[in-house]
Amino acid sequence: MTSVRRAVADAHRREWAMVLAATVRVTRDLDLAEECVQDAYVAALDAWTHDGVPARPGAWLTTAARHNALDAVRRARTLRSKLHLLVEPAADDPGVPADPVVRDDRLRLVFLCCHPALGVEAQAGLTLRLVCGVTTSDIAQAFLVSETAMAARITRAKKKITAARIPFRMPPQAELPNRLDAVLTAIHLLFTTGHTAPAGPVLTKSDIAERALDLARMLRDLMPDEREAGGLLALLLANHARRATRTTAGGRLLLLEEQDRSGWDHEAIAEAHDLVVGALRGGDPGRFALQAAIAALHATAPTYDDTDWRQILVLYDELLRAWPSPVVALNRAVAVAMVDGPATALAEVEALEQDKRLAGYRYLPAIKADLLRRLGRGADAAGAYERAITLADNDAERAFLAARLAETDGTMASGR
Repeated sequence: MTSVRRAVADAHRREWAMVLAATVRVTRDLDLAEECVQDAYVAALDAWTHDGVPARPGAWLTTAARHNALDAVRRARTLRSKLHLLVEPAADDPGVPADPVVRDDRLRLVFLCCHPALGVEAQAGLTLRLVCGVTTSDIAQAFLVSETAMAARITRAKKKITAARIPFRMPPQAELPNRLDAVLTAIHLLFTTGHTAPAGPVLTKSDIAERALDLARMLRDLMPDEREAGGLLALLLANHARRATRTTAGGRLLLLEEQDRSGWDHEAIAEAHDLVVGALRGGDPGRFALQAAIAALHATAPTYDDTDWRQILVLYDELLRAWPSPVVALNRAVAVAMVDGPATALAEVEALEQDKRLAGYRYLPAIKADLLRRLGRGADAAGAYERAITLADNDAERAFLAARLAETDGTMASGR
């Protein structure tokens, strides 16, 4: 990869959301803005090759995208009717708040994508695609649906925005709580796609995870009294604190019990712990606060053997009541195995196999395989590992599962 291509790729990772958000503020049209930004990145490859990489790539790309938008409007002969939308208001315009509710364009665009007129999945899908540049394929895996179905949902959401003439403006502060859950969900999904990449050669995409962490911190600063905003930030901090120890230098996946805890970010873990304490105060905690409490218990245990699995199971029971998700029930089964044994957990996992929402979810057969292995049922475990491998698109996860399958086959062959 040439230095210019590296610069463009880096600008795509770092600047995409801000360039798109700034262009949307000008065009008031999602499709047009996305097209203009894509064209700006293409133009950068040629321009930066001849003129050098600019000192501020994001500013260069934003200017280019806005010029593209103006040209597109002129070509469509609608400049006269759109002129008032294309001109940025002056800083001293009385119609512009002196102290905007949300200062960062990225967080502003998240709130815009999470308009209540759209469905929850459409809100999160739009946010991941437009704000963060996550591929439609990765978004589909996060929602356990096909790529075609997710592409159709995103397209319908864009069309609904256009048909309903949903304004591209920041909602008043009083309306922010109504969009909070959707925003929390979108940011959490973004982090999940970075924490464990649905596909590709590496386990983690740290740039995506850190982008989500930045958004979560900005959201908590914006709404400090919302306990779920603090809960989300705590959850992301506790999980991201382990990033350096989740694989070996060669990329092999390490389970939680194998990780070197001295390599964890203990400052982030301490911050997460304090946030969890605040998020659990004042009534029934929400789903992000409860997930954060579980993650904090894992992160603060001195060793894996010191993990308080009974308390984690209690928290999973609370989480399942607050958020009756089959994925939560599956994660709870892992805690059940540690408290009540793998046989009890296996019965719960086998019951979850009947839930169509988990069809194609790669962690269901992977967890089942591990429980069967622990119970000495090698042939059944091997079948479950094979199923998990067919569903996994992440190379690190596939390699881990393949190694476990080989170990299981070896144990069966030796008669142990």
